[in-house]
Amino acid sequence: MRKLLIRSAVFLGGFAFIAGSVLFALAYFTVKIPDPNAYVNSQSTIIQYSNGSEIGRVGTQNRQIVPLAEIPLNVRHAVLAAEDRGFYSNRAFSVTGILRAILNNLKGGSLQGGSTITQQYAKTAFLNPSRTIQRKIKELVISIKLENQLSKDQIFESYLNTIYFGRGSYGVMTASQQYFNRNVDQLTNAQAAVIASILRSPGLYDPAFKKGNLERLQGRFEYVKKGMIDAGWLDKAAAAKMKFPTVAPRATSGQLSGPKGHIIEAVTKELAKLGFSQDELLVGGLVIKTTLDQKAQQSAVDAVNKFYPVGAPADLRIGLAAIRPGTGEVLALYGGRDYLERQLNDATQSITQPGSNFKPFALIAALEQGIPLTSMWNGDSPQTFDDAGKPYEVGNYGEQGWGQVSLLFATEHSINTVYVPLGIKVGPAAVVDVARRAGIPESVAMMPTPSVVLGVASPHVIDVANAYATFAAQGVKSKPYLVSQVIGSNKGILYEAKPETQEVFSKEVMADLTYALKRVVTNGTGTAALALGRPAAGKTGTSQSDASAWFSAYTPQIAASVAFFRDNATLTLNGIGGMNSVTGGSFPARIWTAFMKGALKGEPVMEFPAPTNIGGLDPIVMTSGGTQHQKP
Repeated sequence: MRKLLIRSAVFLGGFAFIAGSVLFALAYFTVKIPDPNAYVNSQSTIIQYSNGSEIGRVGTQNRQIVPLAEIPLNVRHAVLAAEDRGFYSNRAFSVTGILRAILNNLKGGSLQGGSTITQQYAKTAFLNPSRTIQRKIKELVISIKLENQLSKDQIFESYLNTIYFGRGSYGVMTASQQYFNRNVDQLTNAQAAVIASILRSPGLYDPAFKKGNLERLQGRFEYVKKGMIDAGWLDKAAAAKMKFPTVAPRATSGQLSGPKGHIIEAVTKELAKLGFSQDELLVGGLVIKTTLDQKAQQSAVDAVNKFYPVGAPADLRIGLAAIRPGTGEVLALYGGRDYLERQLNDATQSITQPGSNFKPFALIAALEQGIPLTSMWNGDSPQTFDDAGKPYEVGNYGEQGWGQVSLLFATEHSINTVYVPLGIKVGPAAVVDVARRAGIPESVAMMPTPSVVLGVASPHVIDVANAYATFAAQGVKSKPYLVSQVIGSNKGILYEAKPETQEVFSKEVMADLTYALKRVVTNGTGTAALALGRPAAGKTGTSQSDASAWFSAYTPQIAASVAFFRDNATLTLNGIGGMNSVTGGSFPARIWTAFMKGALKGEPVMEFPAPTNIGGLDPIVMTSGGTQHQKP
């Protein structure tokens, strides 16, 4: 029995060897070395609109080809010490490295480690960055063919001019200029060692890229220095004089200029969350299809440019975000006039108080508790309310008093002295809960106090746009996303987004809410949106002391939010654009309307659902002592 098992094992091993040999032979005769020039022109990551038109590129190659004879020995030796000390004496590939990589793959790990310089060149110049056994075999075949056709010097020269060093630089010449503002033939031993250290993984070693990289780079610098000593390329006396050099700060790229830069940066941040490394984006030859609608995005930029206040202060900020209801697709994003001037995205990163944009959350809480739009409230101003035993004085905009008004009228005219007691009645905690369900994330601090209905929290513009998209989708909340698909250099789909949705409000509540917010546009503070010429529902918002102004609104097809604010939250918007008072119904509403006109051009006019009249049509007088029904 034992002999039988041994014979079986030998037979299977021999069969596997023969099969493997046949597969390798087949690969050797079928895999060809592609044109290296095709690599140079195709490895940038392309970011596209949803229709396939190009937005911009990440990793557009910046290179200067340098003959090997013009690359100093100290640079060559540093790279060899870092990556492949036996390059000139070893074979094209590392048998132990490949076996280790395959074993790791079979165990569920990654296919990495053990690559020679020839393998690295083959992988970088001719293959996609996937980590599979098939790609490793192709890498092996190409490496063997390279060494059969080219000299070691030719391979090393191509490698030094092809490999990516970070900061958009390919090859040692542009890397020298990026990191040390000098040509490669001017690098000191220490600078050469830093360049060689970084190329292993710029995302991990470029000190300007992220925290922790400097310490990692310093450690690898010592490793390279020791390798040069061990190989006899650097004597100990010279090594002792090598101090870690000062690395130049990271320079921005022209690809990121203008409003487009904010989009590209937002897309790369989302890709990072999806697991795509910076190195993959810069050298992977990916195609990133976004959710951005080209017509809508252009309309957003045009609308801001058209209504940007003349003579506005330098610190005026405008953010715009638009989302497709029911899916979470970001259709347009305006984060600022020029990314190169200011890297903070005013649609996704800046925060400011939204003011009365938060009142719909209190209205939803009221409708869910059966309080109808016909309920009657005291709209006098000012009034004092109880805030956990402390007096809380509230006034309306311009201290206007309205007397007894319906909740619908109070919504149309954004009456604070109605909405604060409404929030107290339904419970501030219920208002916060509604805001969270609608789409205001946990990262936005909201305190369950009477002031929460007045928008004293500080969300991002995209947060509020997403909440209003929930209203437009009749209570279906979606997770916003920018990246819809990632296509590899081999045309394979590496990632495809799926909408993440959840029904959080009833259609009946949303129908009454939308009816009220539609009246804001037709009868109240948002009449600037009437110029859209199609049904729209929304809310104006102006924070205390007019420090920020918002307009957030929606049609059945698109929800969008526009915010005006300044860097210093203590400074007022008043006076900007020659206006005594900048409110949500002024510049923000005009920009929203102009944006929607362009974004919806050619789209069918759609109607909102009819109101369901929760709580009935009879007026109910709301008093401090409870409720009292009135005859219709």
